[in-house]
Amino acid sequence: MAKVGLVLEGGGMRGSYTLGVLDAFLENALFFPYVIGVSAGACNAASYVSRQHGRGQRIALTYAPDKRYMSARNLFTRGRSVFGMDFIFERIPSELEPFDYDTFYATGTRTVIGVTDVATGAPLYVENPPRETLNTYFRASSSIPLFSPIVRVDGLLLLDGGVADPIPFAQALTQVDKVVVVLTRCRDYQKRPAPAPWAYRRALRAHPQMAETCARRHEVYNAQRAQLDRLVQEGRAFAFYPEKMDVDVFEKRPERLQALYLDGRSQVLARLEALTAFLSDAEDLLPG
Repeated sequence: MAKVGLVLEGGGMRGSYTLGVLDAFLENALFFPYVIGVSAGACNAASYVSRQHGRGQRIALTYAPDKRYMSARNLFTRGRSVFGMDFIFERIPSELEPFDYDTFYATGTRTVIGVTDVATGAPLYVENPPRETLNTYFRASSSIPLFSPIVRVDGLLLLDGGVADPIPFAQALTQVDKVVVVLTRCRDYQKRPAPAPWAYRRALRAHPQMAETCARRHEVYNAQRAQLDRLVQEGRAFAFYPEKMDVDVFEKRPERLQALYLDGRSQVLARLEALTAFLSDAEDLLPG
């Protein structure tokens, strides 16, 4: 028997694909006991773990066109982030699309949020932080360098978890035997070098190790994709990839987000038999 985990890549609004996959998991009572995500992947994990089917995509479709959610103008406000971080991580979960904290903590899921330590440029993994700091860690994991300010929490300086560890399956495999991985890039995608690495070095001149991590992200990402392919061939990983990707991190058009969501959902349904076979020896899937 094997222990199994779920790994979620980030990607901003490309995460609508992940939301479709996760809602299909909920529809088919697939509840993983260990879930790790970075950036948008971590945020999308929240509604999955709390069993709130459709919540993530409702937020995306309703608020992506809203300037409070995402706007270049936000860079010049007090928040200094393209994404309206206070709106996303405070008002939405508390008022507009209430988050079910009680269920989130009651399921017994080990939910791990990947962040990047600004002081060292290394990944950090925070498991089931308390309610008082949960949304702050989600916020930190989603704070894209150059587009969002550094987040301070629990004495740490943190940024986007997808910078240091874009697809955190290696961390998952220190805790479980095999993984289901949800990507937000197509199967043949290769990340290119940052077009202006000097911009990271300038903006993060007080944190040179973080700047170098940003500049080398493409090398880490491409190596992880190659390693993931090997794990799939060895039967230790099962991967979902979008069929096509015409959505970027800052996509606002609801019709494109919905098409991406439906792609994720349909892929789970089409591959459900193969996924069930992959999970046939799992000893610890959670009950509904």
